[in-house]
Amino acid sequence: MQKDLKKKYKVNEQIRAKEVRLIGPDGKQIGIVPLLTALKYAEDYGLDLVEVAPAVNPPVCKIMDFGEFLYQEAKKAREAKKKQKQIEVKEIKLSPKTDKHDLEVKIRHILRFLEEENKVKIRIVFKGREILHPELADRVLDTIFSAIKEKAQIESPPKMEGKQIITVIAPLPKTKGV
Repeated sequence: MQKDLKKKYKVNEQIRAKEVRLIGPDGKQIGIVPLLTALKYAEDYGLDLVEVAPAVNPPVCKIMDFGEFLYQEAKKAREAKKKQKQIEVKEIKLSPKTDKHDLEVKIRHILRFLEEENKVKIRIVFKGREILHPELADRVLDTIFSAIKEKAQIESPPKMEGKQIITVIAPLPKTKGV
């Protein structure tokens, strides 16, 4: 991770601008100075000159300890990654002749997965000659969709793949402020 950050920032002699907007180690703006003067300032403080905003003209450079800066940036990135929620895709496998009670149990599982903010892949597998009656699978899917309509949305509509029908449902997005 730190290698990626090193490539992102230009340090000391890597900076190619003629003059830079310099920020001191205390965070106060020194002003626009020639690059050689900025490098001299950084050397006097015993720190590095780091280009923090290369897109502006002149580029903004800050006098800081580059190693410590990389460590802090990597630490922020790790914290942000920890806070991210990984969305999993849970799978429910059914038959077109799944009994009513078994279907209710599967629906409870689906609702629990949706509460955990996971996506659910519903797979209805046809065995033998069941493939001749896709309306049975449609009935099962209609039952599921009517039971979860307030909690989920259909992400990919049911489609036939070989001897199975597959659909993916996702939890409804949370509304902010409610």
